[in-house]
Amino acid sequence: MSDSQEDGTQVIYDGRILRLELQEGKWEVIRHAAAVSILVLNDAGEMLLVRQLRRAVNAQTVEAPAGLIDDGETPEQAARRELQEEAGLDADMTLLTRFYSSPGFCDELLYVFAARNLRESRLPMDDDEEIEVLWMRPQAVLDGLRDGTLVGSAATITAALFGVQTLAGSAE
Repeated sequence: MSDSQEDGTQVIYDGRILRLELQEGKWEVIRHAAAVSILVLNDAGEMLLVRQLRRAVNAQTVEAPAGLIDDGETPEQAARRELQEEAGLDADMTLLTRFYSSPGFCDELLYVFAARNLRESRLPMDDDEEIEVLWMRPQAVLDGLRDGTLVGSAATITAALFGVQTLAGSAE
């Protein structure tokens, strides 16, 4: 698909979660749905992670639970839903931060939440998800991402950094 608009933007592709635009004939911009990521710490000081195949990078990643914000959902509602789908848990959510994943070409806004007061509550997983739940200390996550033994995401690094800070007792 290629539609020209009066403002100099040409839509190259318009899909389910992203749209590729060419602006002023030179700037490739991806319009991407907003997403959430959740930091979950257990009493042992371990961080909840999910291992899954990510086709875009052709690798098994280890990530904090995460997902897209559905139409009509608030970021907090999306975080609670994703945690229920991926880990069978519900929790009270506190927004830690939000940031653009790659603002040089993409407008995806990521909200990172901390989950507190965990309780069991499972929702069905998405049909296309095959995940393994695991627990690791946040510092071990950061070490593995640094040395290449783990593959993750910017949202996971952010959640792990907040996890280290929380466990050190210096979270604001």
